[in-house]
Amino acid sequence: MESNIFSKLNISNASQLPDNVIDLIHKNIEPISTLMAYSRCAIMEVETKFKVLNEEFSLQYDRNPIESIKSRTKSIESLVKKMRDRNLPFTVEAIEEHINDLAGVRVVCTFPEDIYMLAECFLKQDDITLIEKKDYIKNPKENGYRSLHLIVSVPIYLKEEKRDMKVEVQLRTIAMDFWASLEHKIRYKKNLSETVQKQLADELLYCAKQSADLDLRMQAIRRNIE
Repeated sequence: MESNIFSKLNISNASQLPDNVIDLIHKNIEPISTLMAYSRCAIMEVETKFKVLNEEFSLQYDRNPIESIKSRTKSIESLVKKMRDRNLPFTVEAIEEHINDLAGVRVVCTFPEDIYMLAECFLKQDDITLIEKKDYIKNPKENGYRSLHLIVSVPIYLKEEKRDMKVEVQLRTIAMDFWASLEHKIRYKKNLSETVQKQLADELLYCAKQSADLDLRMQAIRRNIE
């Protein structure tokens, strides 16, 4: 029975969770399951909006600005860690109030200018409410990370109510997504000396700048062709 509960919540390694958290999960299995289901519904709403924009752009301009759309709900393990780091109680109410990225959608675009065009079209829709915007393309992180992050509220329509849900939307180019994926894998390598870590950080920052330059050059080529 317990394994079915953890499977339902997509918990891969329950043994790593503190006993008090496991107790809370058992006590709150229904509201947590419901919150996760609502988050998946919100993801579907956002994905559909971007797919419609991509289709419309294809009809008008004979090209698709979106290469791929990826989505995920935050794992319980990751959620527990975030709540503990913020010293928040592990309750559904606290999760809804303080966690903005329980539902996440990543839109991978062809060119940098497509990112801003799609974001503008998406945010113009009257049922989308912008909560927070972080532009890591114009202002990259120190390690070189680039992406446009939007925290939005989107309604989902249930049998007897309309419910607003928060979704984190990340918009990146192919190059940004490729770099972020590799950086994530390398960053979590263990037993690396400080010297090696510093060398890797410098090399990754260099690669991030090179990939950003490549994005702009490819975009310039596309403009010249058009």
